[in-house]
Amino acid sequence: MSELSVKHLLGIKYLKETDIQLIFETADHFKEVINRSIKKVPSLRDITIANIFFENSTRTKLSFELAEKRLSADVLNFSASQSSVKKGETLIDTVNNILSMKVDMVVMRHPNPGAGIFLSKHVNASIVNAGDGAHEHPTQALLDSYSIREKLGDVAGKNVVIVGDILHSRVALSNIFALKLQGANVKVCGPKTLLPKYIDSLGVGVETNLRKALEWCDVANMLRIQNERLDISYFPTTREYTQQFGVNKKLLDSLDKEIVIMHPGPINRGVEITSDVADSKQSIILNQVENGVAIRMAVIYLLASKIK
Repeated sequence: MSELSVKHLLGIKYLKETDIQLIFETADHFKEVINRSIKKVPSLRDITIANIFFENSTRTKLSFELAEKRLSADVLNFSASQSSVKKGETLIDTVNNILSMKVDMVVMRHPNPGAGIFLSKHVNASIVNAGDGAHEHPTQALLDSYSIREKLGDVAGKNVVIVGDILHSRVALSNIFALKLQGANVKVCGPKTLLPKYIDSLGVGVETNLRKALEWCDVANMLRIQNERLDISYFPTTREYTQQFGVNKKLLDSLDKEIVIMHPGPINRGVEITSDVADSKQSIILNQVENGVAIRMAVIYLLASKIK
C-alpha cells in the first residue's frame, strides 16, 4: 500500500491500521530529513496550505507550519480572532473565500466537534483536523504512537495508561482509537467525574488508583486538566487532584520497573507531573514534539499526493 485510504485526516476512527503504518514509514524518512543540515525538501512546491485556527494554539500551529515549510509548500496562516468570523461570517464562507485563492489543503482547529467533517462535505480541498472541540486530535495521537514505537520498538502488545481529564480530552479519544488499532492494551485513569459515561464502549480498562495503573503500564500518557472546558467543578481542589493523580519522582522511583512518561503539552508542572518527572530520562515529552513535525510532514505529503 503506497497511498492513504482517505482523502482527509478527520479522525483516527476513519483510518485503517495500514494507513497508520504508511504514515509511520513516511515519517521515518522525514525524520532523517529534519535532522540533516539542509532540512528542506521540494516535495510540495506546487501545493498551497491554509492553517485556519479558531482556537488558540502554540505547539500544534507551529508544528504544522514548520512541517509545511520543510516540504516547501506555500503557507497561509489564518487566525479567527483577527478575521471576518468576528463579523458573523460563516465557516463555509470563510473557507470558500480562502479556497478561492487556490488553496489545496486546509489544516483546521475548531472548538466544535465535527467541524472538519462538516467542512469536508462542503468544500473541495483536503482537510486535516488539528483538533475539534473535545472530539479528536488525530496528528497528536499519531505522533504519540510513533514516539512509543521509536522508544519501545513496537506499539502492539504494550500496556498504555492515559491519566487525567479523559472526559474533555480530544487527545485521549484519538489515542484510544490509534493504540487499539495497533494492538496495544489501553487503560484510562482519573477521577470518576472526569471519565466519560461511554468509556466502557471503547474497549479500554478503567483504573481509579494511580499506583495500580502505573504498576500495570509500560507507558503513562499524562494529560492536563482542561480548565478552559470545565463548566462545573469536577473535583474538590487542584491540590487534592495532584495528591491522587499527579506523578512525582518519588512515586516513579518506587515502582519495580522503569516506565515511559509522555505528555501532549502544555504541561501544568506540579499538577499532573512534577518538573523532575517531566525532565527525567524516563520522559519522552521533547521527543514527542520533534516527532510531531515528522508525522505532520508525512500526513501532509501523503494527502497532497491524492489532490487532483
